[in-house]
Amino acid sequence: MTDQSQTVAFTARAVVVDIEGTTTPLAFVKEVLFPYARQRLPQFVVQHQDDPVVAEQLRLVRQTAGAELGLKQVGCLLRSWIDQDRKESSLKSLQGIIWREAYESGRIKGQVYPDAVRALKKWHRAGVPLYVYSSGSVEAQKLLFRHSEHGDLSGLFSGYFDLAVGGKKDRESYAAIAHSIGLPPESILFISDVKEELDAAEDAGMQSVWMVREGDLPLRGRHKLARDFSSI
Repeated sequence: MTDQSQTVAFTARAVVVDIEGTTTPLAFVKEVLFPYARQRLPQFVVQHQDDPVVAEQLRLVRQTAGAELGLKQVGCLLRSWIDQDRKESSLKSLQGIIWREAYESGRIKGQVYPDAVRALKKWHRAGVPLYVYSSGSVEAQKLLFRHSEHGDLSGLFSGYFDLAVGGKKDRESYAAIAHSIGLPPESILFISDVKEELDAAEDAGMQSVWMVREGDLPLRGRHKLARDFSSI
């Protein structure tokens, strides 16, 4: 297919960005973060079962499972959820805690595309409020940007949203984000690599850019296309 990406201009008063495949390589999440949490989870739930925050998440895991599982069973279930790419809030919260340990110890550094760093810094200097909306927990989002390979980028963002606001393919989620930001949806730009998320954002009234970093670009449709942030 023909490469139809080009420089696209917007008059957005705020920008919301996805993480995986948009600001951050998918490989970092799939090949670094997820395997680390998967390996660490069984021992972690045993070691931290009495921590109030962890205990609450374990309660939610058992509630979702509909059974009074032992800790070993909980660890196995959480691993299976990772393998299935389940978007369970309890799993995301526990992963976030585990990743915090790894980030703060320096074992993991957050990967962010250089073109994303440049654009986000430019927009921030211009006074454009920036937000993140990802299926990963707010805690995990903050850690990735705070402990990035490019230094602490967390100060660029005015806020973070996760699945607590709703599913990423649901129009209502984007309406809720716009309400929280305090701007009409049509003045907000959402950037993601997932078409269904962009469809939902546009259905809520937002502007959109489909980030397609690899492979053929799709035929032009309702979303403007970009290979990286330098063209936005």
